[in-house]
Amino acid sequence: MKLLLHTSLIVLLAVTGTVSLRRSRWRRELAPGLHISGIRDAGGSYCQKRDTCCPGREDSCTVPYLDTICYCDLFCNRTVSDCCPDFWVYCLGIDPPISIQKACVYHGQHYPKGATYRENCNLCTCANEGKWHCEQNPCLINQQAIDTINEGNYGWTAGNYTNFWGMSLDEGIQYRLGTSKPPSSVMNMNEIHVNMDNDILPSYFNAAEKWPGMVHEPLDQGNCAGSWAFSTAAVASDRISIQSMGHMTSALSPQNILSCDTRNQHGCRGGRVDGAWWFLRRRGVVSETCYPFSSLSGNEASAPCMMHSRSMGRGKRQATTNCPNEYYSSNEIYQSTPAYRLASNEKEIMKELYENGPVQAIMEVHEDFFVYKSGIYRHVPIMDGMPENYRRHGTHSVKISGWGEERGRDGQIHKYWLAANSWGRDWGERGYFRIARGVNECEIEAFVVGVWGRVSMEDVARKK
Repeated sequence: MKLLLHTSLIVLLAVTGTVSLRRSRWRRELAPGLHISGIRDAGGSYCQKRDTCCPGREDSCTVPYLDTICYCDLFCNRTVSDCCPDFWVYCLGIDPPISIQKACVYHGQHYPKGATYRENCNLCTCANEGKWHCEQNPCLINQQAIDTINEGNYGWTAGNYTNFWGMSLDEGIQYRLGTSKPPSSVMNMNEIHVNMDNDILPSYFNAAEKWPGMVHEPLDQGNCAGSWAFSTAAVASDRISIQSMGHMTSALSPQNILSCDTRNQHGCRGGRVDGAWWFLRRRGVVSETCYPFSSLSGNEASAPCMMHSRSMGRGKRQATTNCPNEYYSSNEIYQSTPAYRLASNEKEIMKELYENGPVQAIMEVHEDFFVYKSGIYRHVPIMDGMPENYRRHGTHSVKISGWGEERGRDGQIHKYWLAANSWGRDWGERGYFRIARGVNECEIEAFVVGVWGRVSMEDVARKK
């Protein structure tokens, strides 16, 4: 059968002497098949499974191929464009044309020039001479770094997060952080010193245990570079809840801040915490239930502001529009007093936490923090020998809600802060992380602020 078909093909070519333009569908269909999500199978058995190779031209001599068809008749070979991958070997008993033989190989399958696949955050393309050319971007999930951390004695473990897989380190810095460092005038503002009075603080403290039902769970900013708004809303929610003795426990809306605080702020493209506190004091924020997070990413402009407020006198404000959530009617505005900066002193931060509730901190996030899974985090400089683009870092803001200490494998006592991140409950220790305390790890003790909610006895009575 194969010899007969081969002979027929030679006769056909001798008689016509032309190249048919009949079916170039395979070539056109293959190019769009170069998906970001993965490579498409251009190898395999097709004519062989059909168990028939057709002489001459027979348009029905086809086999399903990817999202189109390929042909097993002799006419397909005139364009080398729409034959099934196994046509030459199975139907003709010959090696495929040179252009097919030089296809790239991936997991035992052959792929044509121009085919692509993704290896984590890098796109690989089948180029000339059957070679894959891959981008060399540092990826947010670096398996070598994860293995190095877990095999060492660093006091914490690393892990792979599916929602970070496929992102480059640059994208992680760009979309998962979003706090700009305050200007020098703010960084140098006077610190509020806490009177210690020889107080003895416990070795372990968790604000959620002291004020049950008043300290809110970690948030999830997604790929919106809005930690400046999320950490502000988180701390304000807890402080107002604690100060109102549990009568005003609404979680405040980060989206309200992201969309409406536009004074030198950039929504999901980043912003400053001092500006967020100014907005909370002067304009006020509604609850998360009233104004839910819209999940925009950092490469998109923030959604337009859908909540405005007006003065009611005596420093209070009221929303002028209904909630974006049409199923929720309470559009009450929550406000705070001006934020105050704490001294960069471990004990004073601890006492503020112990007496008044969670505080906000700015920290520097390095490449290894993204893969933190559990334990007491300390930055591990495992990329020091790599090019600079593997050692990126950016500014982030978080909520500190407690502290503690534990004995490490080295037999030493290690102190830590307990902090809530805004990367969802699936990251870290159910959305929290522990970080070394008392040594200004990642500059987390350099700029810490607290705030008082604007809560009156009238507000408390009204909520009872």
